[in-house]
Amino acid sequence: MIRSFIFSDSKLVGQDLELEALRLVRADKGLLLWVDLDNPTPEETRALLEGVFGFHPLAIEDCTQPNSLPKVEDYEDYLFIVTHAVDFTRTEKFNTTELDFFLGKDFLVTFHTAPLRSVSSLIERTLKQAGAGPRGPDRIAHTLIDLLVDNYAPVVEELRAELEELEEHVLARRSGEKALVTELLHVRNDFTRLRTIVRPQRDVIDRLARGENKLIRTKLLPYFRDLRDNLARLEDTVAGYHERLLMAFDIYLNKAAFEANEGIKFLTALTAITIPVMVIGTWFGMNFEAMPELRRGYPVAVGFTLVSTILMFIYLRRKRWF
Repeated sequence: MIRSFIFSDSKLVGQDLELEALRLVRADKGLLLWVDLDNPTPEETRALLEGVFGFHPLAIEDCTQPNSLPKVEDYEDYLFIVTHAVDFTRTEKFNTTELDFFLGKDFLVTFHTAPLRSVSSLIERTLKQAGAGPRGPDRIAHTLIDLLVDNYAPVVEELRAELEELEEHVLARRSGEKALVTELLHVRNDFTRLRTIVRPQRDVIDRLARGENKLIRTKLLPYFRDLRDNLARLEDTVAGYHERLLMAFDIYLNKAAFEANEGIKFLTALTAITIPVMVIGTWFGMNFEAMPELRRGYPVAVGFTLVSTILMFIYLRRKRWF
């Protein structure tokens, strides 16, 4: 689906134009154009990105082929920016969606293959807004990225709740539960994926906040710096949660090793207690023709066995093997 919005003097003057009309708008330098491609078909992608805007083939390829990391590329007349939105799906599975920007002097083209709350929110705000709208494509891009970063907070909060639940389970449950191990690894992978997204995304915003590109107006640089600081705080928070998760995993492994050692200690203690019985029973069970010990009778052997076993038990109790 292709949505388009045309602004003149910060006012919305048109929307959802045909491709031929978009070419005419592109030729009018007094208009601001925002085009959003939401899961477009290959034909729509080629017709708009190649036919209307004439973007570089490598940038178009980066749109159609998912990128694992955020980045920014300068094509002189426009910037190509790759960002990632995060969310939990209906099945409570951590998911990421790529959002690409083509930022020009008087246009902004956004591309994504799945619905995004940040884009939907801005479209809804644009349609309801009666006053002044955006005065530049960099303002629209900043608003979209700002909404995208704001949507990181619920995901981080959800992961924090999962982390706290895991910490409680690690301390309360027995360490041999396979489900707990699976959940620990699952949450660790989520934190790792989030960290690999947040850090490069912060670097992308940092490049935009430096004022090195003329497509980002000077008055918007403080807003991009604020975005960079928000991502830096988010990165520190995620890193702290990741460290807590690693500590919980270490506690789990230590607890499993401790329980294994306790089991081995208990079996060793049982073996030590039966040593007197085994030694005396083996001695008196030998098939010799003459054994002077047998003349004293079995009561002596039984008594010695019991005394030896009790003394061994007392010794092991003092060593806290039981």
